[in-house]
Amino acid sequence: MSKTESELQQLQVRDGAKIGFRLAKNELNRCVIGMVHGLASNKTRWDEFIDKTCLRKIANLMAFDLRGHNDSLWHGRITRSKWARDMYDIFKAKQFDKVFMIGHSMGAQVVMQYAMQHRDLVNGLILIDPIFDKNLTGNLVLARRTRYILWTILLVVWFFNLLGFRKRKFKFRSLYELDIATRQYLAENPHQDIAELYMSPVEDMKYMPLANYIQDILEVIRPVGPIDSIDCPVLVLLSKRPAMSNLQKNVEIIKTIPNSQIHYIEADHWLMTEKPDEARQVMEDWLQSQLNTNENQQRSQA
Repeated sequence: MSKTESELQQLQVRDGAKIGFRLAKNELNRCVIGMVHGLASNKTRWDEFIDKTCLRKIANLMAFDLRGHNDSLWHGRITRSKWARDMYDIFKAKQFDKVFMIGHSMGAQVVMQYAMQHRDLVNGLILIDPIFDKNLTGNLVLARRTRYILWTILLVVWFFNLLGFRKRKFKFRSLYELDIATRQYLAENPHQDIAELYMSPVEDMKYMPLANYIQDILEVIRPVGPIDSIDCPVLVLLSKRPAMSNLQKNVEIIKTIPNSQIHYIEADHWLMTEKPDEARQVMEDWLQSQLNTNENQQRSQA
C-alpha cells in the first residue's frame, strides 16, 4: 500500500484541538488498529509498518500525531489523559467498534492510559519497549529528579509564548526516511550506539515547540497508573538491550498486567528502526490470532 492509498486527515475533538492522523481504510469491517508514536516523534513512525503489513486486509490502520506534534500542533497543556481522550473522540467519530492499539515508548504509556480510561472499549494492546517511571536510566532519571525545574522552565516558556514570542513553523521530519538512513549508517558503522543518534534534545526541538517537548518529558517520567487494571490481552515487545530502562525490572513490572505476554528482540529500544521486519511479523501473528479469537467468540454467542 502506498501513501496515495491511505488518507492524511484531521479531525476536531471536543475542546477544539485538531488532531492529525493517517488512515488506511478497510471498508469491509469496523475494526481499527491505532498506532501511537513516542517522545518528540510523529505519525510517520508507522509509515513503514502501514505500507508493508498484511493487516490492512483485515482492519483499518490509523497512525496518530499526538496533540502537540506535527499535524496536531497545539499550544497549551498536554497530558496522557488528553491524548487518550483525543483518540477516543476520533474512534467514536469514525464509528469503529473494535479497537486494538500499538504504542512505542511514550506511546506505550499512552495506549495503557487509553485502556485504563476505556476498559470496555479496547480489545488488545501491543506495547513496544514501554517506559515506567520506577525504572528509568540515564537522562530520564535526571529529568525525574529535576522535574520541578522543568516545570519552572515550562511556565517561563508559556509566559513568553503568551507575549507572542514563539516559533510559528517547524520542520517536517519523516521517521521512515530517517530509519532507512540510520540502518545504512549503522551497517557501515557497526560500533555506533543508536541511542546517540536518536536521543538528541537539540535535534528534536527543531521539529516541535519547546513547551511541548518539555511536556513530553514530564509525561514520560510521570507514573503510568494502575496497570494491573488492564484486563484486555497485551503483547509486549522488549529490546534485549534497552537504552532507557533495566530489562529485568521492566519484565517484573509488565508481569503485573494480568493478561500479558512478552516477546524479546535483539535491539536497543528502537525496534521499528532496528528490526522492523521481525517486529512486524510478531505483531501481525498476534493481532491475527486475537481477531480470529474474537470472531469465534462472537459466532459462539450468536
